[in-house]
Amino acid sequence: MMKKPDAKRLARCEALTGHDQAFTAFGTSLAGMDEVGRGPLLGPVITACVIMPKEPILIGVDDSKKLSATRREAVYDQIMACALYVGIGEATAQEIDKINILQATKLAMHRAASGAPASLCLVDAVTNLDVPFPIHSIIHGDAISYSIAAASIVAKVTRDRMMVELAKTFPLYGLERNMGYGTAEHIEAIRQHGACPEHRISFIGKWIAEARCDG
Repeated sequence: MMKKPDAKRLARCEALTGHDQAFTAFGTSLAGMDEVGRGPLLGPVITACVIMPKEPILIGVDDSKKLSATRREAVYDQIMACALYVGIGEATAQEIDKINILQATKLAMHRAASGAPASLCLVDAVTNLDVPFPIHSIIHGDAISYSIAAASIVAKVTRDRMMVELAKTFPLYGLERNMGYGTAEHIEAIRQHGACPEHRISFIGKWIAEARCDG
């Protein structure tokens, strides 16, 4: 027998999908877009542009920050199995250093959305994007919109998997635990060992200087 969805999770999904239904006048291809990785000291910023079908509705879709890692992975697999479109965009640490994190985020969104057959895209907070369709920016959109929440899960799982792989190449920084964020462990590793090629130098100059002084 199929397990009945948890009532709280079902109500949450109904709220998210109900929000997106207000945009049906723009056509059937409603996309959601979100980013992950604006704050870390290391690695790229990753964006996802996702178009979800009207059916099936995935009950587990929610703001990626509200889901456990295990739950995110499971819902990610469901999204990838049924989404009408998934585009992943990346801006590297070097691009972030060159053009700043906001512009790099917009660049990654451009890359994620460039092939999307969307009539409208709901975007978490960011405005003034170079994409081939109208956008509607929503503050805290990943907690409000089903489409943006789906994109937030795809972006988060994609970036976390990248960090786990980078941890094998750069094992000194605990990336499999901190995902590139500025934890005490990560900052101390920068002080002790300096930067690796995936660090955002514009984010960690203070700690690199301290490492040089200590050396």
